Amino acid sequence: MKNIKSFPIELTFWVLALVLLATANPHEHHFTLCPLANLGFDWCPGCGLGRSITALFNGDVTASFKQHWFGIPALILIGYRIYELTKQLFNKNINLKYKED
Repeated sequence: MKNIKSFPIELTFWVLALVLLATANPHEHHFTLCPLANLGFDWCPGCGLGRSITALFNGDVTASFKQHWFGIPALILIGYRIYELTKQLFNKNINLKYKED
C-alpha cells in the first residue's frame, strides 16, 4: 500500500501525454475530449493545443503556431513540470535511502 501512495501519478500522466502527442499524426482527425467541441461549438480556448504540440514534435513550428499560439509555451511549461517532479522524486528516493542506512 505504501508503494501505491508514493507512485508519481502526475509525473506519469505528463510523460504519457507528451509521448502520445509525440507519436500522433498531426494531419489526422482524432477523437477529442473537449466538451465544447463535442457540443458543436466552433471555438474553444484550448482546442488545437494538442495538435500544436504534436506539430512541434514533428518540427513544424509554423503549423504549431497556426494551430494554437500557446503550444510552444505549453510544451516548455510541461517540460519544466516534468523536470521538477522528477527532481522531487529523485530527492525523495535519496532521502529514503539515507534513512534506511
